[in-house]
Amino acid sequence: MEKTVVFGGLLVVAFAFGSIANAGKDALKDPAKLTGQAPESYQVKFESSEGSFVVSVTREWAPLGADRFYNLVQNGFFDDVRFFRVVPNFVVQFGLNGDPTVSKIWQEARIKDDPVKSSNKKGSITFATSGPNSRTTQVFINLRDNARLDGMGFPSFGVVSEGMDVVEKLYSGYGDDKGPAQQRIGSEGNAYLDKDFPELDRLTRATIVKK
Repeated sequence: MEKTVVFGGLLVVAFAFGSIANAGKDALKDPAKLTGQAPESYQVKFESSEGSFVVSVTREWAPLGADRFYNLVQNGFFDDVRFFRVVPNFVVQFGLNGDPTVSKIWQEARIKDDPVKSSNKKGSITFATSGPNSRTTQVFINLRDNARLDGMGFPSFGVVSEGMDVVEKLYSGYGDDKGPAQQRIGSEGNAYLDKDFPELDRLTRATIVKK
């Protein structure tokens, strides 16, 4: 009798969490609806396979970037993604969704550039680009002072305020030379990464902890 009650309770809980996850996934299918303005400052807690760290965002530094990041976090985009590019003494990069269908949708959801107001100092977080007005979902955390990126049009929008030691422990053995192909991450998602790059650390969940 007790086992039946507990089992039933677990089923209800699992269903509830599944519903929440599905709701977030559905929201991610329409980037045009996820354009709300972020608070002037907010914090994001990242839970990873190496531990937790916190990013403090200042919207004034890069308003469009801060808004995009806020909406992505709020809707679970970064949950269960991999830190797919970790280059020692340079950057940690992530932001390709583990679900190929979601990645495909966001590939063209570009935002315009922000002017560079805050430098790419150690611990700062910045959107990756592939040219003018090309920011989508990929971000990187600077592992050193990379001020040269400022002149290349990379505006940081926040900084790691807690747990930089965790960021510095993320697996870097693949580097750039042996790392995954971004095109394949986009088309195959976590299945490709988990099979061919099993040592990559994962970001299990990202949540807004202070608005």
